[in-house]
Amino acid sequence: MEFFKNLFNEANAFLVDQLGELGPLIAVGGLGVLLCLVALPTLMKKQKDPYKKLRDTRTEAKSAKTGGLRLGGKNQKLERFAQYLEPQDEQELSATQLQMIRAGYRAKSSIQMFNFAKLALGLGGLLLGTLYVLISGGGGSAQNSIFIVLIPGVVGYYAPKYWITKRMQTREEQINSGFPDALDLMLVCVEAGQSLDQAIIKVATEIKASYPPLAEEFEIVSYEMKAGKDKTKVLRDMGERVGIQDVNSFITTLIQSATFGTSMAEALRVYSDEMRDKRISRAEEKANKLPTKLTLFTMLFCVPPLLVILIGPSIYAIATDLSR
Repeated sequence: MEFFKNLFNEANAFLVDQLGELGPLIAVGGLGVLLCLVALPTLMKKQKDPYKKLRDTRTEAKSAKTGGLRLGGKNQKLERFAQYLEPQDEQELSATQLQMIRAGYRAKSSIQMFNFAKLALGLGGLLLGTLYVLISGGGGSAQNSIFIVLIPGVVGYYAPKYWITKRMQTREEQINSGFPDALDLMLVCVEAGQSLDQAIIKVATEIKASYPPLAEEFEIVSYEMKAGKDKTKVLRDMGERVGIQDVNSFITTLIQSATFGTSMAEALRVYSDEMRDKRISRAEEKANKLPTKLTLFTMLFCVPPLLVILIGPSIYAIATDLSR
């Protein structure tokens, strides 16, 4: 044990003598880059699945028949790294996919792009931090240098997750804002004699310009109903995709109305009134919070100029008298 300790101290002293105070950090970073370069060819030479090879052959043949149309997108380049860019646990994969759908990313490769963005931005942040330390000569001490290297990497790694979270919140706000109007329009369609399927199609068409996320959800519901999927299952899937309590309650109301044979128009009328009241309550809540939020900015931007106007002449007069 003593031998290895002495060997480590000698290596550390040699690196400090040759590369300066940051010599051990530079050596560890270079070793990590070298290991990544060594492992990269192994990852690139992944053996192709025979079934995928057969599927690609059929796709190429179909593409040749249709005039060479490009059926795939640029994200297909990430398919070879799918096992590294997707969670291997089925439950975690489903949760991540649901999160991406709620953020508005429904492509098959969205999970791969999300994990690739985290990896690329994290490594890019580490690289930028290392270059800054090497160019500026360090942050004073080895501990400060390590923080300078790690902080950009951590920020880059968590930036895609923050983006997805903000996208989810924005979509939820848009759906909550447009849901009462969609219910009113659906009530008008049902009272005019249209079925629920036709009403959903009409609502999706009319609100597309004002509330695109909600229109997109209704379009998916209409397509699934046209495909012959069970109506109850389609509505429950919509509630799971959206993840909003008001929408889930509305879906439960529709299912119960269809199950017990009650008037769907009456159920829509009662629920649309409730949604309008909730929207007014949310608007009043935001309005009541506004004075509290403005207090800090009022103190920052109004009080200092007022003090300068009121006290400034007196201070100037006192300073002039003292100078005499």
